[in-house]
Amino acid sequence: MDENEFKGIYSGYDTQRCHFNKAILLGCAGCSRSQRVLIAEREAISCQSRAGHARCGEVLMTLREKAVFALGMTQPGQRLPHGKEVKVECGGLGALARLAGASEPEDIDGVLQTVTKQFGTPAELPYGDVVRSISLYSLRKRSRGSRGE
Repeated sequence: MDENEFKGIYSGYDTQRCHFNKAILLGCAGCSRSQRVLIAEREAISCQSRAGHARCGEVLMTLREKAVFALGMTQPGQRLPHGKEVKVECGGLGALARLAGASEPEDIDGVLQTVTKQFGTPAELPYGDVVRSISLYSLRKRSRGSRGE
């Protein structure tokens, strides 16, 4: 199954695709509202909460906007390459989890509920600390032998 076919099937199947799906699939975060969906040999993440889906969408959009400069991008609203999106999701969730009093973002929905109760709307979160965490987040480097060489 090619990428376009997968996206067509998945978009028809799931109207609430998880906003933080890269973070969950990479294992840097978890969520009590997520559900794994298997289509052919591919794995995707679906959200089971309308309120949580809306909250995550608003927070992720704000994270992307605030991190534009730190990611070396020129304009907010640009589609981010995979590596930069992972930095936003994993680095941002890590910082938000620490603000919520957790060491790791084991439950994205719980973390976002806690920080929005604590600080108010997503726009009122302390983005200085969050953006610093995004810019410092590093993807694991591939080992030399991982490609079968």
